[in-house]
Amino acid sequence: MFKALKEKLSGLRKKIEEKEKKEIEEIEIEKAEVEREHPEKVQTKEETKTEKRKVGLKDKVAALVVSREVVIDEKKIEDILEELEIILLESDVAFEVVDAISEALKSRLVGRRKKLTEKLSDIIMEELKSIILEILDENRFDFDEFVKEKLMEKKPLVIAFVGVNGTGKTTTIAKVANRLMKQGYSVVLAAGDTFRAGAIEQLEEHAKKLGVKLIKHKHGSDPAAVIYDAIKHAESKGIDVVLADTAGRMHTKKNLLDQLEKIKRVTKPDLIIFVDESIAGNDAVERARMFAETVGIDGSILTKLDADPKGGSAISISYVTKKPVLFFGVGQEYDDLVKFDSKWLIERIFS
Repeated sequence: MFKALKEKLSGLRKKIEEKEKKEIEEIEIEKAEVEREHPEKVQTKEETKTEKRKVGLKDKVAALVVSREVVIDEKKIEDILEELEIILLESDVAFEVVDAISEALKSRLVGRRKKLTEKLSDIIMEELKSIILEILDENRFDFDEFVKEKLMEKKPLVIAFVGVNGTGKTTTIAKVANRLMKQGYSVVLAAGDTFRAGAIEQLEEHAKKLGVKLIKHKHGSDPAAVIYDAIKHAESKGIDVVLADTAGRMHTKKNLLDQLEKIKRVTKPDLIIFVDESIAGNDAVERARMFAETVGIDGSILTKLDADPKGGSAISISYVTKKPVLFFGVGQEYDDLVKFDSKWLIERIFS
C-alpha cells in the first residue's frame, strides 16, 4: 500500500538531510570568521514578518552563535517544496491539493527557528503529516452514527451507490450490507443497474451468499421503479436499510445523468455514495468531481486501496468533492471494508 509514495518521500527526506548537513558546515565556517573578525556584529534582533522571509547568512550566524539555532529561509523551502510538489503530482494527488499543501507548508516553515539538534527533514515531514491530516479531516462524517440516528427518525434508510462500471461498486454494496447486518440491521438489495449485462446476476449472487432479499426487474427495466419497489418491500417488511445499485455507464453521459436524476426524484435516497478504485488515481478524482457536481454525492468509498502504490486519490477525493470518504476496500472478502480513519491512512503513507 502506497509503496511508491513512501519510497519517494523517503528519498526526499535523505536529500533534505544531506543539504542540511552541508549548510550547517557552511554556517559554522562563517560563524568562526564573524567571531574572529567582527565580534560586535554577532547579536540577536527581532525580525519583522518581512525580515523573516528574507533571512541572510549573517542572521543565521547570529542565531547560531547566541542560541545554537538556525532560521529556515524561504529559498531553501522553495527548493524542497518544488521536489515535494513533483512527488505528490506523480503520486496522483490532485493539483489543487498539491497547491494547498505547498502553500500551507511554506507558511508554517519560512522564518521558523530550528535547533541544531533538530532535523529539518523531521520538521517538514511532521508538518506535512499534519497538513494532510487536516485535509482528510475537513469533511469528517461517521457513517455508523448517521445510520443509527437516521433510523431513529425513519425506516427504511435508502442508500444509492453510483460510479462507473468495473470499479467494484457491486462488491462494495455487498460489503456494506455485510457490515450493516453484523451491526444488527436488516437489509434489502435493489438491482438498479438494469443496463449492464450481468449486473443483476452479480448482485443476486452476493444476495444469496449474504442471505438477503434482492428486488429485481428484467434487464432494461426502469431502475427508479426497481428501487421504488425495494423501498416499498422494506416498508412492508420492516426492513431497516435499502442498498441500491445504479448503472455505471449509459450510451451517453446525458442518459446516465438523466437516469440518476430520476432515481433521486422518485426514491429520495438518504445517502448517495460514489464508488471508485483508489488505483485509478486522478481518473477517480475527476469522476468523483463529475458525479458531485452533476448528480450530487454525500460521500465516497475507494476500493482496492491495498493495491494502490501512490495514494493520490485517497488524499485528494474528499478535498475535491468537499464530501467525506466513508470506507476503503482493502480486499475481496466481505469483511475487507475499512472505515475511514485519517490517522490510519497517514500511518500507512508515512510508516
